Amino acid sequence: MTPLLWSGAVGSWLFVAVFLLDGLTRPGYHPLRQPVSALALGPRGWIQTTNFVLCGLLIAAGATALPTATDGYALALGAGVLGLALVASGIFRMDPMRGYPPGTPDSTPEEYSTRHQAHDWAGTVVFLLLPGVALIAVLELADPAWKVGSGIVAAASAVAVGAFGRLWEQDSPRVGLVQRAAITVSLAWLGYLFAHGATV
Repeated sequence: MTPLLWSGAVGSWLFVAVFLLDGLTRPGYHPLRQPVSALALGPRGWIQTTNFVLCGLLIAAGATALPTATDGYALALGAGVLGLALVASGIFRMDPMRGYPPGTPDSTPEEYSTRHQAHDWAGTVVFLLLPGVALIAVLELADPAWKVGSGIVAAASAVAVGAFGRLWEQDSPRVGLVQRAAITVSLAWLGYLFAHGATV
């Protein structure tokens, strides 16, 4: 089961590394303001689409080995659904908006495509499970250190996810930064959980 656990760790960390690097080097893209999902648009959009699908599948694969490594069946289910929701986020792209890709009106559309609506549903699952999986770990893992660490991650991620939701509605110039914080904290922890399971 160790290769599966390492696949989950790689998927968690690689997802973050790719969207951070791509966002910093993408012409016309502003990572402080624009969301990670917008990277799936434009000429280089295939990079983030692949990132969603590949890393989501790696996380889902890793989740199948979590029950053996941690005795956490609900934890495995939560991580698996999170991975599959990332895959769906890649299959169903968001609509162009708020100035990206370059040339797009700097506003939010009054109506969304069906594809965008599906992306929003997948994203809702992702952002509920970013703190949710860590909270499940608090309830299900036996190690006190993991309980405390997971609780801190769950709280920090929940605060960041809530702030992201509010800032998105306000079209804040810092919405992309807060979203990145929520994703990075949660997936860095999840990757470490997979890696820890692979080495014990």
